[in-house]
Amino acid sequence: MTTRVVPIVALDVDSTVAALRMVDDLGDLTRFYKVGSELFAAAGPDVVRAIQDRGASVFLDLKFHDIPNTVRGAVRSAASLGARILTVHASGGRAMLAAAVEGAREVASDCEIFAVTVLTSLDNRALSVAWGRPVSSMQDEVLRLAQLANDERVHGVVCGGAEAALVKERFGGALATLVPGVRLPGGDRQDQARVVSPRQAADAGARYVVLGRAVTAAKSPRDAMSEVLSDLS
Repeated sequence: MTTRVVPIVALDVDSTVAALRMVDDLGDLTRFYKVGSELFAAAGPDVVRAIQDRGASVFLDLKFHDIPNTVRGAVRSAASLGARILTVHASGGRAMLAAAVEGAREVASDCEIFAVTVLTSLDNRALSVAWGRPVSSMQDEVLRLAQLANDERVHGVVCGGAEAALVKERFGGALATLVPGVRLPGGDRQDQARVVSPRQAADAGARYVVLGRAVTAAKSPRDAMSEVLSDLS
């Protein structure tokens, strides 16, 4: 069963000028953008404010992973910028996840914390190397980390499209899913190992899908975004 899914465009560029050019180019086709490490490191908090001044919402994807007190403070600062979604790594553990939720609540009741389960650039083999133990089921790993997030009342999880339906089945509406690594049908996988189309993510129950180079690197980003919206509808 398909649920309403919100597309987010990733502004993986290295300047405010380039970011706002893309926001202006896409116009009313989307009003939600991701600011990740590359853009935030280059442009800082001002780019978040500039995007919001254009009437758009910001997903600040900095994937915090540190001791609980540090993450609480980082989330508090990020939430005070007005970001609608912030990310932390689920592998940071229960105390860190709880601290992230508390930090957001202190300054912004409408800021959602999403816990990253397993990056969509990783497959079983790469994750086995990272974890230092054999991983035979990506789905089991995602669900294990999603359980940590659910236990600490995190708003949602970041996972691959192939795992989103399982998260929804197990946790229902308690955990929203945000799916990156989304590609248009027939598109290049690039450095992603686990990809889905916008429609596949929506059918899996994703609340949010993140479109990066599939839109921003297209010859016509507006045409690519229109194709995404068509696929979702």
